[in-house]
Amino acid sequence: MPAGRVAAVKARVGARGFSAYVSAAVERQLQRDLLEELLQAKEDEIGRPSPEVLDRAAEIFQEAEALAADERRAEATEGDEGAAWPDRKAG
Repeated sequence: MPAGRVAAVKARVGARGFSAYVSAAVERQLQRDLLEELLQAKEDEIGRPSPEVLDRAAEIFQEAEALAADERRAEATEGDEGAAWPDRKAG
């Protein structure tokens, strides 16, 4: 792992939390990989979604991203010292 990423993680969670943070990140990536495999298998089975479905899915993701950005801004104005993302400890 690049030294800059190691330093960024340690700055966020401390040296003692590094392993748990990395473990949680690996778990999320494994889940994403498995989801991608499932989606590919379903696409192979029933075909690609229609352009309308893909467009609607893109709209939904944009709406979700906007809501998440609004929440981050609200948390930042509530005394989170302007952090772009809330400081959450990996579990």
